Amino acid sequence: MLPLSYALRNLYRDPARLLQTILGSALVVLMIMGAAAINQGMRETLDASGAADNVILLGAGSEESVLRSEVNERAAGIAQAAMPGIVEVAGRRAISPEIQQLTYVSVGNAKNRRALVRGVTPDALLVHTRVSLVEGRFPRPGEVMAGRLSWRKLGIPRQALRVGEPVQVEGVPMILSGLFAAPSTVMESEWWMDLNDLRTQAKRNNLSSVILRMRDDGFADADLFTKQRLDLELSALRESDYYARLADFYAPLRSMTWLTALLIAAGAFLGGLNTLYAAFASRIREIATLQTIGFRPWALALSLVEESMLACLCGAILAAFAAMLWLDGLAVSFSIGTFILRLTPEVAFMGLGTGMALGLIGAIPPALRCLLPPLPTALRAAS
Repeated sequence: MLPLSYALRNLYRDPARLLQTILGSALVVLMIMGAAAINQGMRETLDASGAADNVILLGAGSEESVLRSEVNERAAGIAQAAMPGIVEVAGRRAISPEIQQLTYVSVGNAKNRRALVRGVTPDALLVHTRVSLVEGRFPRPGEVMAGRLSWRKLGIPRQALRVGEPVQVEGVPMILSGLFAAPSTVMESEWWMDLNDLRTQAKRNNLSSVILRMRDDGFADADLFTKQRLDLELSALRESDYYARLADFYAPLRSMTWLTALLIAAGAFLGGLNTLYAAFASRIREIATLQTIGFRPWALALSLVEESMLACLCGAILAAFAAMLWLDGLAVSFSIGTFILRLTPEVAFMGLGTGMALGLIGAIPPALRCLLPPLPTALRAAS
């Protein structure tokens, strides 16, 4: 076995090549960690957005998107009176008629941006149990309440969301009454306002959905209600199932994220492979000399792999620091919400594993090129 110090000394033979190898491996690892964080963040946000005990009543045929759904405004009152199994909180049944609509919102002098606005009543807090008010109050007529990540969808600074500031919703002046949190859900990027205000602005005579908080076996009651009241043209879905369908819908987007990251990583890997070929090719005579004095080929190959892995692991550590600085805590928007990138242990271990794999796989072809030529030919090779 060659000592580890031999591999360490060889790393510093050409500082420019060492730097190129480290930066190339760091780019590959950073791409993989970024793709893993994006996929994990989007999946976890969609999974957490749906409560298992909530049921959504949607318009029949609109089960794929609540934005396309139309529900008769009488449905909420009829369901509240006729449906058993609805949870009661302080004597009030947990049922929330809602309108959800993509519309233009602007804060201060910022230009209009499309955002998801939800028209609600105070009973919405009985259904959406993960929502908590962090500042201000629930919106009254003429007011709007913002999720704590809604600034990201509008492309404005986080500090621009201040209670009491003027807000325009579809050109109508309103006041920001409060900020709310709904950890790890898509609701944190929404804007909530009075149901009647949004109905007037959107000129709608119907709802988007009715959300009910049910007891453990309550879904069967909701499903039976929609089948009995065919005049209302409703369909019942568990809220968790609705967001699971959305997660399946966004699966191709997550796949494209992986594909883009892998293509960029492949280019960086091939560049690093060329660097290792050039570095090892200049040492064919040295490797042959070491074989001549008694070192076995497998010991030399192991030393070359150690050298490659040390450089790639340095790149992986550099990528991990870059991910902590630039990726961890970054808010990323997609069409229906915003999620936060987290540098979880799974993402970190994936980056570390990628760095080790790069060092191993990237060293094997150049090492074989050094070890396969016959010793007389290798000893005559140019240094």
